[in-house]
Amino acid sequence: MAAPGASAIIAQISDLSLENREALLVAEVLSGNVPKFMRALADLEFSVDLEGREYVVLLRVLPDVLSVGHDNDFLRIPLSPQAAQVIADSTHTSLLTSKISDALWSAARLRLAPQPIPPSEAMTTVSVFANHHWLIEATWPPGIPHGTLVAGIKKDVVLTPRLDDEPGRVAIYGWHAQDGVPIQPVYTGHSDRWVDYSHGVRLVSRRVLVNGVEHDLATLLEDPVLWALLSDEGAMRSARYVLAPR
Repeated sequence: MAAPGASAIIAQISDLSLENREALLVAEVLSGNVPKFMRALADLEFSVDLEGREYVVLLRVLPDVLSVGHDNDFLRIPLSPQAAQVIADSTHTSLLTSKISDALWSAARLRLAPQPIPPSEAMTTVSVFANHHWLIEATWPPGIPHGTLVAGIKKDVVLTPRLDDEPGRVAIYGWHAQDGVPIQPVYTGHSDRWVDYSHGVRLVSRRVLVNGVEHDLATLLEDPVLWALLSDEGAMRSARYVLAPR
């Protein structure tokens, strides 16, 4: 049986609780029901001067935020950090940091202007998720294929050392304007159960090359010195979101 496209998935999840909705979405992603253009990671390279030495960092990131469905019928899916972490754990990937988000915007071939929707009680509903996806698609330039590294479309769900002392929160950052300035500074004011249309999950491979030598991304973020290659905020005790017990 063919995997469902986004139109069918939207109908399935529109009236579900957050927990049931995310269980279905995580299952779709892990079963491989994602657009073909999301199955190849994009290279992201940048340099960092650390203690007088230059380091060249090479990451591999999703070209767009996490989506379900087919190339011609897909949906960018806001997720809680726990749902995103389950997918990351299953794919040997990680969520971004604000520093990686900035580097991604700088490297992106396509930088779209943010498309905010006025705040309302509906901003956490699937119908608004879908509306925002279509707003993004309406601004997608003709001739630029999906799978091109794109930025500016969503706030990123990110890792930050603040979460070490603020359990039960989600950290969001980014939604860079056309001048490169993020609309959203790193923010941890929402519960980790808050999921609205503006949130995007961008995953990055945990296999990182630093001056040609492979490292684990989480290990770097927890290192007392090398954290600065991937973050502007300090070392993390745990470079992940804590999963709720089942």
